[in-house]
Amino acid sequence: MIGIFGGTFDPIHYGHLRSALEVKEIFNLTQVRLIPSAQPPHRLQPLASAALRLQMLELAISNQTGLVADDRELKRVGQSYMIDTLQSLRHDFPQQSLVLFMGSDAFNTLTSWHCWQDLFTYAHIVVLTRPGFVIQALDDFFATRLTTQKQILAAHKAGKLLFQSVTQLDISATAIRRCIAEGKNPGFLLPDVVITTIKQNQLYQIN
Repeated sequence: MIGIFGGTFDPIHYGHLRSALEVKEIFNLTQVRLIPSAQPPHRLQPLASAALRLQMLELAISNQTGLVADDRELKRVGQSYMIDTLQSLRHDFPQQSLVLFMGSDAFNTLTSWHCWQDLFTYAHIVVLTRPGFVIQALDDFFATRLTTQKQILAAHKAGKLLFQSVTQLDISATAIRRCIAEGKNPGFLLPDVVITTIKQNQLYQIN
């Protein structure tokens, strides 16, 4: 199985990295592909350039086997729609189970995504939750796809929905950017190699 993490990674931080590492182990994934978004349709555009966000991601995971920086959205022209990304991944990995990971906030807005129902044609969706999270009532589209059995994901290439509790560090890229803009030390929120790149390129400074 191949895991898929999308995001702006502006910048990549330990919240992203801890979740990626945990789900790799929980689901026994062969790899987790972290995919920076070029033009996210549902949020503000990234402040750092695509090249620098990719560089920071590559540095952050350089010593972690099985975590892969995937630049396919950065190479694609136009809006970064997840349906296009999943179609591309399915082309590259026709026989693998694909698992798209997202937070509960993203799942709550999933029905506003471009061709959202078709996402299940190409991948499973796993919603990452905090311990104690209670699943709200799901409509029939989601309820018929819901499973609690991880082995079901490995047995099918796509189409299932699962909620998984993970350690969710209370770290956000927005707070990190604000911390840097205010001249404060962002240490222990993200890898030192990423902090070095931010300093070298004077990212997230107040103009």
